[in-house]
Amino acid sequence: MKRPFLILAIFIAQYITTPVFSKPQTPQEQASELADQGMKKLIQALQLMLTQIPQYEAPFVNEYGDIIIRRKNPKKLRPDEQSQDGPGHNI
Repeated sequence: MKRPFLILAIFIAQYITTPVFSKPQTPQEQASELADQGMKKLIQALQLMLTQIPQYEAPFVNEYGDIIIRRKNPKKLRPDEQSQDGPGHNI
């Protein structure tokens, strides 16, 4: 009883996943389509990386010899997040 059901399930799964109305593509068309998809994904990944990476200004050395690297777009602290110990305490 289980064997015919298994064969029927495999047949239905194959029928559902097989494209019926697609025209066959040549290998050159398939390669071109895959290259287009790959380039789109690469561009999306690069755009995501640029938006996610914090952007910093050029480093400089202050009069005490410390190397300072500032963020271009620092997060603004809400009044309830600021500490009572001073401005450098949250660093």
